[in-house]
Amino acid sequence: MAMKRTRRRPPTDRPCTAAGNDPARALGASPRVVAAAREREAAGHAAAGREPPSGLRANGRGAPRAVDDAIRDVVGFQRITEDEKLLSFRPAPRDEFTHTDPWRVLRITGEFIEGFDRLATVERAVTVFGSARVAPEDPQYACAYEVARLLGKAGFAVITGGGPGIMEAANKGARAGGGPSIGCNIELPYEQRPNPYLDTLIDFRYFFARKTMFVKYSAAFLIFPGGFGTLDELFDALTLIQTGKLYQFPVVLFGRRYWSGLVRWLETRVLREGKIARDDLDLMILTDDPAQAARLVVRAYAAQTRTATERAGRAQRIGVTEP
Repeated sequence: MAMKRTRRRPPTDRPCTAAGNDPARALGASPRVVAAAREREAAGHAAAGREPPSGLRANGRGAPRAVDDAIRDVVGFQRITEDEKLLSFRPAPRDEFTHTDPWRVLRITGEFIEGFDRLATVERAVTVFGSARVAPEDPQYACAYEVARLLGKAGFAVITGGGPGIMEAANKGARAGGGPSIGCNIELPYEQRPNPYLDTLIDFRYFFARKTMFVKYSAAFLIFPGGFGTLDELFDALTLIQTGKLYQFPVVLFGRRYWSGLVRWLETRVLREGKIARDDLDLMILTDDPAQAARLVVRAYAAQTRTATERAGRAQRIGVTEP
């Protein structure tokens, strides 16, 4: 029986998108991308047996289906988020910022204050990232549940984005293990619904404020298979470690098979070209074992605590007051 051969794109010097399409397609991709992200979140709720947020419904196999093509018209239909107002270009008089941005700083400050206040009693925690679309019967859902349960039993809080899928599994596991279950939700241009396993839910308008909470209150990041948002958090953590902002901070990648392609690319392309060092690859730990990951987090927290105590003692001896 002849093997089916995968057709390779012919090499070309012309620019194209990563999907092989004309660059002009990138300019119109945003509405499709936002709609797809909305559908993935709805699929996660549907897979867990919950009614997806309004505007979408699930078909018989649990996948979401748009009931109105208007949801794909992001510019004309979706509400404008605070992040979009801050970051997007808008044709307006140059002096408009004097009426808007300075006041927006107060809202941003308030968002940080609320996050710090709500999480002030969290002594030890871990943040879990991963796809919102993972169903309860998926092995990765069970893995996220189990590692969160073990960490909850060890006295750790578990922080997630508060959505379905992997996030739900981790929050559910934390609650089963007796640990605090925390969700940090982000405002998006479509209706959202948090998972039902949260003890604390904090709503954020700005991604950078939310990302700060993930890092500030965590002893480690547990990264399950996911998309752009998961990759964003992964490389954000690696950059903070590489630049000395974090120390003894494990970044655990669950799912060796899922992450092997990325690691191979980092080795064969990025490392080979000298863009990173061999030691940089040691910042990522690959595993499929929840118990192993839980032990890593517990050891890391002990090392972080020990190092912080030693640094404070050294600073006190030489008369330096750390803020």
